[in-house]
Amino acid sequence: MLKKISIIGIAIILILIVILFIFQKSVGLSIFERAVNERVGIDNLSNLPDGLHLGLCGTGSPLPDVGRADPCNVVIAGKQSFVIDIGEGGARNLNLMGIAPTHVDAVLLTHFHSDHIDGMGPMMLFHWTGGATSPLPVYGPSGVQSIIDGFNAAYKIDNDYRIAHHGEKIIAPSGAGAIAKPFTMTSESQVILKRSGLTITAFKVDHNPIEPALGYRFDYKGRSVVISGDTSKSPSLERAAKGADILVHEALQPNLVKKMTKALDDKGLNNTATITRDILDYHASPEEAAQSAQIAGVKQLVLSHLVPPLPSRYFYPAFLGDAQEHFNGPIIVGEDGMFFTLPSNTDIINYDELM
Repeated sequence: MLKKISIIGIAIILILIVILFIFQKSVGLSIFERAVNERVGIDNLSNLPDGLHLGLCGTGSPLPDVGRADPCNVVIAGKQSFVIDIGEGGARNLNLMGIAPTHVDAVLLTHFHSDHIDGMGPMMLFHWTGGATSPLPVYGPSGVQSIIDGFNAAYKIDNDYRIAHHGEKIIAPSGAGAIAKPFTMTSESQVILKRSGLTITAFKVDHNPIEPALGYRFDYKGRSVVISGDTSKSPSLERAAKGADILVHEALQPNLVKKMTKALDDKGLNNTATITRDILDYHASPEEAAQSAQIAGVKQLVLSHLVPPLPSRYFYPAFLGDAQEHFNGPIIVGEDGMFFTLPSNTDIINYDELM
């Protein structure tokens, strides 16, 4: 009897497979239409509670990683949205997370390594074609003007193409590109923007020989988020992150990187091997990030800008090493699409995944 039921079950599955194959075109169109209706126009900013919110739109590094975009974070304070660094794939992920680049008030750059700026072109494009009538503001230390001038020049011809094709009523020429908002660091930390209850503080970090290299702290209605930028273990960061709710800290696991270096040496790839050796001295390990989080007394540590790439969560314990021995709070290995909500004037940290 069981054998007969099993044969019937297999037959039904085979018939369904045949039907799906025969009607693949119509079924595919139907599924696509449903997905479009569900996804188009999603705005995950519209119903957020008042407070501070953090999204990870890129947790990777320059090393190829199929599952992670280059460095990108988004911080939302009330109705204000800021993107911190915009690495390759960051603007794509913002869209996938239901956070329209058009609604971003500004981009803040920590420094000018390629992996922190190479998503600027798509970010400018999505910001503009979504309906912006003024350029995307980009804040950064000395040198940001040259960066933005370069991107604007590179995209000038493309902008002209799009205006000619779609017309000025659809994409206003005044909204194209970005506008640099440079500031000079005259002290270890300083407020660079203050409005509508939000204070953004820039602070110096140690990413020698890159100078200046910065992190940013966001304070809003009793909640605080700190983004480290690229740094080795930095006392200046520990001071700036004092008492923060969340610290997003970059992390490189030396034990894993050294294994990569050995494999590169063994295969005669000397240039790349030298680079993987050199990066050890200006990035923090997960253990060092945990030590800084403990010293600063933050509530939660999120690791990002992960080096080396991690193919799956199975490798997280090897990546973390002894980090959990150095920090009393939770440590999260960042993934693209993670989203944290910190309602105003509470101690609550809610977590969601937008991708």
